[in-house]
Amino acid sequence: MKIIRKTRSLCPQCLRGVEAVLVAEEENIKLKKSCPNHGEFSVTVWRGLSDFELWRTGAAELKENEGILCPKNCGICAEHIQGSCCVLLEVTRRCNLNCSFCFAAGGMAEPSLEELKTAVDTILGAGKPLIQLSGGEPSLRSDLPELIRYIRGKGVDYVQLNSNGLRLAGDEEYVKSLAEAGLSFVFLQFDGVSDDIYEKLRGKALLETKKKAIELCGKYGLGVTLVPTLVKGVNEHQVGDIIRFGAALSPVVRGVHFQPVSYFGRYPESPDDGERYTLDELIYALGVQAGIKEENIAPSRCDHPSCGAHASFVVMKNGALMPLTFRRNAQKMSSASQNREYIGSRWARDTEKEQSHRGDDLNDMDAFVERVKSHGFTVTAMAFQDAMNIDIERLRRCSLHVYSEGKLKPFCAAYLTGIGE
Repeated sequence: MKIIRKTRSLCPQCLRGVEAVLVAEEENIKLKKSCPNHGEFSVTVWRGLSDFELWRTGAAELKENEGILCPKNCGICAEHIQGSCCVLLEVTRRCNLNCSFCFAAGGMAEPSLEELKTAVDTILGAGKPLIQLSGGEPSLRSDLPELIRYIRGKGVDYVQLNSNGLRLAGDEEYVKSLAEAGLSFVFLQFDGVSDDIYEKLRGKALLETKKKAIELCGKYGLGVTLVPTLVKGVNEHQVGDIIRFGAALSPVVRGVHFQPVSYFGRYPESPDDGERYTLDELIYALGVQAGIKEENIAPSRCDHPSCGAHASFVVMKNGALMPLTFRRNAQKMSSASQNREYIGSRWARDTEKEQSHRGDDLNDMDAFVERVKSHGFTVTAMAFQDAMNIDIERLRRCSLHVYSEGKLKPFCAAYLTGIGE
């Protein structure tokens, strides 16, 4: 066993802050920690399918006495080293599905529209981040267009809707009203290309519903990013199929944002270690299933490199993905505003350029740049943390924040639940 670096974590049962270490055991990287009341814990965070230390190049190690109060006193404290790229605003906890995996655990009275507007005003104290409207299922609110107009009227460039797509598929007038209000794009729950996957994860066959939601978003100029929750033994074999499905629907579909399952919210029990789907397993699957070379996949430069990955492409007329990302070993941290513009500009559509750049005649640099804007496609990933694998070194660099009770909190701290809760 080789100790790679020291960090801090939490006891997964009582959520007490504890010292932790990252260690190499054969090909695996594990996070190990010990609680004086509940004993020792170990969880695999990397399976040796990619060079762990090279991937984390440039990540600042916790110094002595740093992160001791994290995340107990969370609310974006002075020790937090990243700004707000995106802020998630829960508009409801109601939902029209009962998924087996969900970070929303219920128990919140639905805020009024005026309360949500006040929340927006508070959020804008952190600048003008991308605002994600989430839930529950946010489209259950019929006043969402009014809230979107309010947000855009405050000068926010990007407003995102996180949705399962059920109402978007069945209510065309609602989709039209969202677009007219200024919605930028939709993060669409999309777990696979066959209904058996939806039946396992969401309780019903939903593939045709997802397709209809994409069609109607496309009709009204809304970009769609497909968001699969990856669960071992359920849908990890469809990583490549999902990318091909999305690329075939370019420019309406702007990319795929993979989320390896994390165990909090509605699913608080910690799984067997072998059930976890790590970020390097996804990187490996992208190569095997989709032909995406590791050199064209880069670690997050805004959040901690262990939190995410990104790759940019342009979709050619024949459906092929031309890579635009070329990883370099030196990883200089980017600002939240730089990252926001990167993702926002790629997930939003430019329908005027779509009409003029349908071919592959890209010999002219101006034509190539226009094609990138009109038919850009991203493959991204976010590896959320739960009570077993939470690493304070990672958490303090989080740029995805959640509005909660007048404060902004890092996503994984806001939804953290202990084992057995």
